[in-house]
Amino acid sequence: MGLFACPDADLRVIDAPMGHRTQAAVTAKKGLFMKRMSRLVLLMIGAAVLVIGGLIVSSQDQSGVFESQLLGLRLDIETLADRAFGGGSRPDLWTGNGDADSPTILADLWFDNELVADAAFGPGQRPLDWAGAASTNGAVIVRNLRHDIEISADELIGEGLRPDEWVGTPNPLELCDRNLMNLVYVLQSAYNAEFETVANVANYCTALRLELENDFVEARNTGSPSNEEIAEMNLAVRGDLERLADEELGLNVRPDGWTGNKDINSTALLRDNFTDLGLLADATLGEGVRPEGFYGFVNTSDLSAVRNIRHDLELLADATQGVGIRPRGWQGLENPLAVCDTTLQNLAMVVEFVYGYEYPVSTSTGADYCREVQIGANFAAENPPASEVVEQSIDTRFVAESRNAFAYLDLSATQYMGPLPWGVEFRAWYRNYNNSTMMFVSGEDFAVYIDRRWTTLPEDVFMRLPSLEGVAPLTFCDAYWCNGPQPTPTPTGSGPLLEIITDATPPATIEPEDVVSGGKTQVSWNYISVNYVQQFPDRGVAQVTLQICIDTNQIGCEPVTRIFNNATGFEVAPVGNSGSANIYELPYGYSQNLLIEGPTLFSTDIWLNDPTLGSG
Repeated sequence: MGLFACPDADLRVIDAPMGHRTQAAVTAKKGLFMKRMSRLVLLMIGAAVLVIGGLIVSSQDQSGVFESQLLGLRLDIETLADRAFGGGSRPDLWTGNGDADSPTILADLWFDNELVADAAFGPGQRPLDWAGAASTNGAVIVRNLRHDIEISADELIGEGLRPDEWVGTPNPLELCDRNLMNLVYVLQSAYNAEFETVANVANYCTALRLELENDFVEARNTGSPSNEEIAEMNLAVRGDLERLADEELGLNVRPDGWTGNKDINSTALLRDNFTDLGLLADATLGEGVRPEGFYGFVNTSDLSAVRNIRHDLELLADATQGVGIRPRGWQGLENPLAVCDTTLQNLAMVVEFVYGYEYPVSTSTGADYCREVQIGANFAAENPPASEVVEQSIDTRFVAESRNAFAYLDLSATQYMGPLPWGVEFRAWYRNYNNSTMMFVSGEDFAVYIDRRWTTLPEDVFMRLPSLEGVAPLTFCDAYWCNGPQPTPTPTGSGPLLEIITDATPPATIEPEDVVSGGKTQVSWNYISVNYVQQFPDRGVAQVTLQICIDTNQIGCEPVTRIFNNATGFEVAPVGNSGSANIYELPYGYSQNLLIEGPTLFSTDIWLNDPTLGSG
């Protein structure tokens, strides 16, 4: 046995290297095979991606894409590749396409940039603000690529640091977050919006975001809430602020300086909510300590301000109660978007209004829900329906019918053109400010102002109309029902007064023995010309001079010399004179209890326009 032991040992010793070499050879062959298979699979996947990319590119509208942009993207991607893979080294599937005339140039730039991102962040891992090429619009893809390249550069080179050869972008918007980029894109596409923030301003993205929130989104009312809704949002913040304070500090225990303002009509409610939120954060987290993402400021726009406060309150509740945990009765739960970035909230609101974007039906809350909305809203912004589809959708949404709404050539409702007949279809374009219900509408042969309340247009759709800020629409009225303009202010709407108008008979001659006026010809309210001397909306009256005329065109007029109030049994005394005309103080609206007399004419009714109907 010993004789065989040594040879066995020698064989082991000798064979051992041979065995290792044999195993190594097998492993090498297997590795080579697997590497070839891996390359084949990657090439197949890459080919599929490139084919799909080519199909996408072939369907793209590449207008607005310039050769210099494409070459700049390629140069900067190559600079990043040197950092990611080592100078001159590239992955197997690297395209390196720098031909601006190539039909696959955008797909190749995107593909190579994704390979760099895999090296920078990990395979398939991307920052939350990564845009990608989620569009068929070439200009949007170029913008997104530049945005993503800059994110990769911050990771591979250093935040804000760039080498001398870096091409970069002259457009600072491409350095902003994706939500802001797309909000600007939609507002420019849908509203031809122009912004005042200059490119070289410090903190460009922040300045632009504040301009949008303060001066554009709410002012143009691109789907934003009404003033009443904003006030209710503000009061809901107060309620939840008190609930959180009770939970964290104890029932009715509050820090020094706490305002506790709960008055929805208080002009200080917004400011007091902001103050008390800061006091609560100091008391619960420590003085000056705030959750990540906390805004800590309010804007000049009430809507943006209350959204900022709600956003910060939700973050504070997450930090103190636990993510998604809220005190009983918490009103903020009605809007899961409230905890999201306010720029995302504005983007979602606008794409819902313009493109019909629908919020996700989800059980997610907090950051997870915000992420779902971010993906959906940005995709909707970057892939809008065809312009004719959008226009048709918006047109249909704002088309309604009249219910005998009174039509005017001016917003103040002083140039009356007659009632827009029941059932006549119109398209609404703009609405007046604040609580006014006046809107500018047009039809085949008219463009006038009417009151929404006497139409079939729903109030929520009315509130989505852009406001009249900076707009002066051209009005005209050539329809068969147009009769004017008449200087007499007129009421808006249906009801008894409209029945008088539509069912009116020619003025009758009244026998002297039957009326106090003694044989004068009776006319109706729209034969009276009203000249406003002074208005007192707070008292609901105006001081006016009056003429009573032989027809509605206000010709053959004579001064009103006497007004008798049948309700009181006393004559209405003039409060003064304007030239030879008496000045009377009369109530706004439609009055049937007055006897208005001239030398040969009289009327038993009159209308004085209420200026609050047509003003903001």
